[in-house]
Amino acid sequence: MASDEFENLLEELTNVGGPSGFEEPVRLIVERELESVIDVREIDGLGSSISTLTNKSSKYRVLLTAHMDELGLLVKRITPEGFLKFQPIGGWLPQAIIGQRWIVKTHKGEIAGITGIKTIHVMNAKERGEVFDLDGMFIDVGATSDEDARSRLGIRPGDAVYPDSKFKALEGGSRFIGKAWDDRVGVAVLIQVMKSLAGAKPPITVIGAATVQEEIGLRGAQTSGYLAEADIAINLESGVAGDYPGISLDEAQEQIGSGPSIFFHDSSMIPNTRFRDFVVDLAERENIPIQFNVLSGYGQDGSAIQRTRGGVPVVNIGVPTRYLHSHQGLVARTDIEECVRLVTKIVTSLTDDVVENLRSFD
Repeated sequence: MASDEFENLLEELTNVGGPSGFEEPVRLIVERELESVIDVREIDGLGSSISTLTNKSSKYRVLLTAHMDELGLLVKRITPEGFLKFQPIGGWLPQAIIGQRWIVKTHKGEIAGITGIKTIHVMNAKERGEVFDLDGMFIDVGATSDEDARSRLGIRPGDAVYPDSKFKALEGGSRFIGKAWDDRVGVAVLIQVMKSLAGAKPPITVIGAATVQEEIGLRGAQTSGYLAEADIAINLESGVAGDYPGISLDEAQEQIGSGPSIFFHDSSMIPNTRFRDFVVDLAERENIPIQFNVLSGYGQDGSAIQRTRGGVPVVNIGVPTRYLHSHQGLVARTDIEECVRLVTKIVTSLTDDVVENLRSFD
């Protein structure tokens, strides 16, 4: 993909709104990008988009997954004064919500709003030192009443809300800021890998699943993983960078600009060790820079795929990302490009004999 085309895709993916349960705008981008290169497309019962490159000469299937959803909010109720009380969708820190801009997706269109908080001018000393509670937060959309919010703006309980945050290229295009890199950066890698593989004629059938509802329980991975009937799988995620003030390398080992990361441990999954070592050795042979991460927390779709049917060998590969689960994250172009190169090389190396060996415990 040309440099400007690649950047345009990243911009479109990060700017579009798609909280868990409301991923359709993201899915439309994925389907548009892959329509001309895949053999089969399915939508599972939860809304995950499953694209297949078929190799009828192979008996094995590799599944590539990346989740489309992002963190968001859900309108819980409208106060008599026209303010919106909300339910968080996914794992927000209260501090990350304070004073931010939002977009409310209504049946009439998109409405801008801000998270309102009590002004510091009227806080007492105790209040100034407290962390704000989510229950006390609200969104101000400029409505004058409940009726105004409903009739003029079209807002209803159950409407989705997502961060109002736009893509920006930094350092002459080598690094990018934007929202929802978790996991739109993985979706971008998935799209690019599927396009690369379409021209490379991979040795086994390849299934690319853009999944839904990862942030609220890895739900799309469970349904699409079951439907795919994969023999081996790679999950594509936003990695956890540990290279900025306030976080230590004991907490997260990835660094921006040093290549994609292989997860050795997170709270949801330990990868198949044969497949893990295969990936590490391949990267070394191909001179592809990689990093390793061992996390005490975190959770990702690979763990749901791993437990599908009789069990599937899975590795989780991440693009290092700073400031996850906030309005702004930061990623490096080279990490994304090297991740595409690594995953493409892995898949083109998965002959039937290799897959059979990786699945064996003999």
